Amino acid sequence: MNFDLSEEHKMIRETVREFAEREIKPVAQELDEKAEFSVALTKRMGELGLFGMYLPEKYGGQELDTLSYIIAVEELARIDGSQAATLAAHNSLGIGPLYYYGTEEQKLKYLPQLCTGEALWSFGLTEPGAGSDSRGSKTTAELVNNQWLINGSKIFITNGASSINIGCTVQAVSSEVNGKKQFTTILVDAETPGFKRVAMHNKMMWRASDTAELYFDDVKVPKENLLGEIGQGSKIMLATLDAGRLSIAAMGLGAAQGAYELALAYAQERKQFGQPISKFQINAFKLADMAMKIELARNLLYKACWLKDEGRPFGLESAMAKLYCSEIAKEVADEAVQIHGGYGLMKDYAVERFYRDQRLLQIGEGTSEIQRLVISRYIGC
Repeated sequence: MNFDLSEEHKMIRETVREFAEREIKPVAQELDEKAEFSVALTKRMGELGLFGMYLPEKYGGQELDTLSYIIAVEELARIDGSQAATLAAHNSLGIGPLYYYGTEEQKLKYLPQLCTGEALWSFGLTEPGAGSDSRGSKTTAELVNNQWLINGSKIFITNGASSINIGCTVQAVSSEVNGKKQFTTILVDAETPGFKRVAMHNKMMWRASDTAELYFDDVKVPKENLLGEIGQGSKIMLATLDAGRLSIAAMGLGAAQGAYELALAYAQERKQFGQPISKFQINAFKLADMAMKIELARNLLYKACWLKDEGRPFGLESAMAKLYCSEIAKEVADEAVQIHGGYGLMKDYAVERFYRDQRLLQIGEGTSEIQRLVISRYIGC
């Protein structure tokens, strides 16, 4: 076993870390306070080549491996969960289905512009009554005169309502076979008549990311906008989530790393009873546990990435990494606030934002409970 990163991986980490420190960190608090999605930072991420990192060059990508992408997400989350969410959702949920299941014509039409940072794509799965139970979707798609007629709604859709969103991959019920719903995925361009996108506000976390409600009122799109095959929608969406779990795990890992570093720096500077509070065993042990958990989380996540890049099954490890990294983010952020004491509860201190941002990770793209269910099935329960 070789745990060393390649020189390319090291360069990606250094480049993204420098970008996050220099351009995101100075504005993260203000964007969070205003709940403002930053088109400028999104375009800068595109200029750095962070969108479509794993795609072939013919589609505008960098032809890098999964670990390269995961390191990029991790480094953004170390500074700001909102910008990491924009990157993770667009790469995994936006670009992913188009690349893996799209026709050559669809790929050439959409992917090049989605790799520039000038345009975003979203993933329409969750509905008001269909969260963990993705097969509870009620949005319908009927094929009428060589057009898909779509009606329904989606909710909690990342990157779904910003000014640079150009469309969404939508799961819809296309028919019923023997009493069972048949799900199909369809590409819907943002400006299609009847397609309404509404930004969601007053979020506790990821306040500078774009979250949307989507409404479909007799939305008509060409028959050719079918993604994959009719009836394969649920398979496509769930396979996309398998890969997406790696990026959510990377967000948990990055959040934990960032919160830990804030806590360590504060503990070394803050003095009580005549010495830095890092010298007190209770705080030293907290920080030691944080460092250990982060190391374990990183090794598990990177192994899952390695399996994927080797073309081997990675579903079990992906679920484990998503579960563990998101739970560790919660534990580390909580202890980081505790070390800060009263200051950790103030918005003037970045650790307060980390504490809020990590809370989504145990819910989004499959709750911690669902990950345990997935794992239990893999191990034969």
